[in-house]
Amino acid sequence: MKNGMKPRWSLLAILLVAALLPLTSLAQKIAYSEPEREDNRRTNFEIIGKVGANILVFKNNRSENAISVYDNDMKLINRVKLDYMDDRWINVDFVPYTDHAWMIYQFQRKNTVYCMAVKLNEEAKRLTDPIELDTTRIGWSANNKIYTTVFSDDKQQIMVFKINSRNQRNFLFTTMLYDAELKLKQRHNFNLPMEERNDYLTDFLVDNEGDLVFGKFRRKNSSDYVTDLHMLVKKSDQENLADHRLNGEEKILLDEVKIKLDNTNRRFLFTALYYKQKRGNIEGLYTAVWDKATDSLLRENTMVFSEELRKQAKGSDANLRIAFNDYFIKNIIIKKDGGYILAAESMYTTSRGGAFNRWDYMGWGNPWAYPMDYYSWNYYNAPWSSPWNRYGNRWGGMQSTRYFAENIMVLSFDKDGQMVWNNVIPKSQYDDDTDDLISNYIMNTGGQLHFLFNVYERRTLILNDQSVDADGKITRHPTLKGLDKGADFMPRMGKQISSRSMIMPCVYRNYITFAKIDF
Repeated sequence: MKNGMKPRWSLLAILLVAALLPLTSLAQKIAYSEPEREDNRRTNFEIIGKVGANILVFKNNRSENAISVYDNDMKLINRVKLDYMDDRWINVDFVPYTDHAWMIYQFQRKNTVYCMAVKLNEEAKRLTDPIELDTTRIGWSANNKIYTTVFSDDKQQIMVFKINSRNQRNFLFTTMLYDAELKLKQRHNFNLPMEERNDYLTDFLVDNEGDLVFGKFRRKNSSDYVTDLHMLVKKSDQENLADHRLNGEEKILLDEVKIKLDNTNRRFLFTALYYKQKRGNIEGLYTAVWDKATDSLLRENTMVFSEELRKQAKGSDANLRIAFNDYFIKNIIIKKDGGYILAAESMYTTSRGGAFNRWDYMGWGNPWAYPMDYYSWNYYNAPWSSPWNRYGNRWGGMQSTRYFAENIMVLSFDKDGQMVWNNVIPKSQYDDDTDDLISNYIMNTGGQLHFLFNVYERRTLILNDQSVDADGKITRHPTLKGLDKGADFMPRMGKQISSRSMIMPCVYRNYITFAKIDF
């Protein structure tokens, strides 16, 4: 009898294994690049993305510029030196496509700054000679980072612009709008009245129709609140700015302003945390939605954070009045129907001189400090950057400073701006004198948002994955398979390269390496 049961049990075991195979295939897979001797923790890099069958990463080590070409398993195919880039390069931006990438870079030669572009294939080899897009003559003491490059979500609109701020009360913009083949569509010049030292600009965005969108606001000093908020729109075919006042009654005081473009529904979303009074506590969320179809303000409202939400954000034992004082808006994901999901993270620092509060951060986003020069302006915040400073503090240098990144609050809103659900991903991270390894990255796989961040387990940093589905349910996934004990991940510097894959930089024995994570 027992012998007769064996075939049945064997068959059942085979069926169970077969049933589990699809689930196993959904588990995350990690592939690592080998350390390259040129790349250490001080290497500047930008993850370009997947081009053709390869993955490209730009690297800068002092005067050497190169692109590392990896295969799909992160094996190094080639390290291509960019000898045609001048040693006195200033900045580089990439616009990646499925089979090529545009590299737009600027460098200075004598008193002239050049903005150039070159088309690269999947092997990081040139498909074109360097193309001169523009030049600017500057003074010897001027800031030489002249040009800014932005592009639309569909990558069919590329804009390069510069701002002449010699007259601090009247900025002169020069914008150059290109198509995906970098053919010039429009070149425009226009003025923007400013008030010296008091007016600031937000991040700049371009929508799928080529319209430039940004904000301007007033602040008495670098540690004050946002007032007099304006939305500025330059339509692709017009040589002027449309100026729309937001938060007109100013019954509330705004914190840092974030902008997100909804290309599907042709809307612009402006949002910020807000206060009721100076030196007050964060009270809730301000939102303004502009509709392009009617060229009018669709909705402007505030949402007060409830006591229940405050308990979720900080815990029931915390002082609920100050529950959101350390929170910063980090991500906004637009839904197809016009709703959106907002993620905010609790982030702060402490030092021997005491804890830094939110007002210490209010000036963190201005990478060009006073005095103003010929081509610089008050650029308040880089999109989705770190509140500690524009690029974070990758290499230390601030003595005895401890960086904290704690709970993540996730809020979901419908197309009418009503909150549908909310949830909190609890975590507690800190590091001393560097912020490389803390905070999080969101991987959007369509049905879920995966929040990736490091946690200590038995004195070892482990990359964790917690996801939020469309209904707000949080799932804590098992430890990622293939974690290398010698590699420490830098989550917030990662980049999604496809619907199911991302690249995340790592520190391995003082080298910078890169890991490809498949979901």
